[in-house]
Amino acid sequence: MSTQMEVSNSADLESEVKPQMIYRCKKCRRIVASQDSIVSHERGEGQKCFKWKKRTGDAPNEMLECSSIFVEPLKWMQAVEEGNLEQKLQCIGCNARLGSFNWAGMQCNCGAWVNPAFQLHKSRMDECRF
Repeated sequence: MSTQMEVSNSADLESEVKPQMIYRCKKCRRIVASQDSIVSHERGEGQKCFKWKKRTGDAPNEMLECSSIFVEPLKWMQAVEEGNLEQKLQCIGCNARLGSFNWAGMQCNCGAWVNPAFQLHKSRMDECRF
């Protein structure tokens, strides 16, 4: 009887829908990315992954949260559509700078390299659940 309860409880947990995360431009509130378009990356080793000149003196072993997200190329990214190899990414609604892209790759603030990189800064966007 207890195994039936456990099976029904696990089925209930799976049926719960997790809220979808979307990212909006802070300036004009236009949707610029969703959770489905995020490209995940393994965390790097922090400060020791950077060149000596790019390191800060603050807590070299401290693991910081990534300050940006990496996404797949999206339709609103005009610079990508124009065939550029690297460029800044601007909101199509208000031209606010949201990030940048580089087909050769970029380094995240956690130290990991993402290749190709379409980077959107979290400080320029609002995270919304729906």
